[in-house]
Amino acid sequence: MKKIVLFISAALLSFGIEAQVKTPQPSPSSKVEQVIGLTDVSVEYSRPSMRGRTIFGNLVPFDKLWRTGANKNTQITFSTDVKVEGKELKKGSYAIFTKPGKESWEVMFYSDTNNWGTPREWDESKVAAKVSVKTNKLPFKVETFTVMFSDFTMDSAVFSIFWEETEASLKIEVPTNEIATASIEKVMAGPSANDHYQAAVFFKETSNFDKAKEHIDKAISLRKEPAFWYHRQQSLIYAKKGDKDGAIKAAKTSLELAEKAGNADYVKLNKDSLAEWGAK
Repeated sequence: MKKIVLFISAALLSFGIEAQVKTPQPSPSSKVEQVIGLTDVSVEYSRPSMRGRTIFGNLVPFDKLWRTGANKNTQITFSTDVKVEGKELKKGSYAIFTKPGKESWEVMFYSDTNNWGTPREWDESKVAAKVSVKTNKLPFKVETFTVMFSDFTMDSAVFSIFWEETEASLKIEVPTNEIATASIEKVMAGPSANDHYQAAVFFKETSNFDKAKEHIDKAISLRKEPAFWYHRQQSLIYAKKGDKDGAIKAAKTSLELAEKAGNADYVKLNKDSLAEWGAK
């Protein structure tokens, strides 16, 4: 009986340790993902609500640094370089900090995103971009802090922050033309040296040595700087096709390039192959 009581007590204690009370967050987290032109943008933030409180000038003091939301600082991520209100901003992730004013806001993109709220010590060198935007008074109240994107064109959109009766918006410009042009030119130019190299390796592994030879020869002809690994694959493909002289020539080229590059592994591989093929 005593053992049973001890077992039940241990089970209850274990349950008490593992059980966790779950309640709704007062400022639930949210994520907005948006494509602008050819640029992926995401915003991760927490959403506090008014709940009868006066927000700007009270809960959020004017002209004081604000996390721009609740809990962990709001974070925005860009997949390409962008411009924010004309200011250049490199691709990556940034914390959005603001200083709300009565008629305008200062918006800062801070490179350190690991802050719960505002940084303990502000580091101006981490401010990747800083802009000032005029605010608009809304004809209605927004109960819950909200961010959104609107006014899309092929190379821009407007990023807006809404809360209470205030809207703060800034224009984001993306390099759609440059990305699209580069993509078009790449496709029009045909497969790259690396594309042909990857195809050659695939066809070699699947024993289609005619196709493998076609692609490795094209890869080598397109590559601007000779590469020992390209010539290594060429030697193996030629050997599989029964072209021993071609294989030896390619292996010698690979060996020479590997020695210049200081790659001991490829030096050994080529020497072993040359010995196997009876090279002089």
